[in-house]
Amino acid sequence: MPMNLNENMTRSQKEYLVRLLENEDLPLIYNSDLEELKIPEYGRIIHQMVKLLKMIEDKEERNTFAREIIRVMGRKNPHLRDVSDFQHKLWDHLFIMAGFDLDVDSPFDKPTPEKIWFKPEKLPYPETGYKYRFYGKIIHKLIQLAVQWEEGELKDRLIRTIANHMKKNYLNWNRDHVDDEIIFQHLYELSGGKIDLKKETTELLDKSKLIRKRKKNHHKNGKHKNRHK
Repeated sequence: MPMNLNENMTRSQKEYLVRLLENEDLPLIYNSDLEELKIPEYGRIIHQMVKLLKMIEDKEERNTFAREIIRVMGRKNPHLRDVSDFQHKLWDHLFIMAGFDLDVDSPFDKPTPEKIWFKPEKLPYPETGYKYRFYGKIIHKLIQLAVQWEEGELKDRLIRTIANHMKKNYLNWNRDHVDDEIIFQHLYELSGGKIDLKKETTELLDKSKLIRKRKKNHHKNGKHKNRHK
């Protein structure tokens, strides 16, 4: 029920209850005729109270009953009382249930559908430069940096280093053998065709130097041998 039905009810609560029960515009509702609730957490009785509130012609009286509905709504959500903007949320919910068509004096700015249902802008998709993600973002940034450097020995060393790191990252992603020409092709694509290495003039490090073999743990075997001494 929207309020305690006992002898301690205030006059405004009693008047409100009588209005709710006497109102001919709120007939008995059958399950098959129920309309969708805007905020189901408050229940159908609260929504009916809001519907009746909109029918009150006198604004002062309408403000009184609006505050009463807010009080009842707050009692249905005691776990939110410690929230700093709890009252603000209740008034927003009241306007939502009223379809934003409610003339009452709210202590807060009246919400609008645009503000309540505001959708943030979609985040942009990653740049097309990140085609081969297994190389990592740092490699992509280094490639763009190398493109901007002036021609010379230092730039050539940087490009060879990038290519070797690309080969290492490729092998970490796929342990199978990778031909250097694949690395050169990917580097060409990621640089926008500005870095074009040739297998005849550029030799990358061997797989054995790029991928370290994991050392076998002989700790357990050592313990096992010591037991038999």
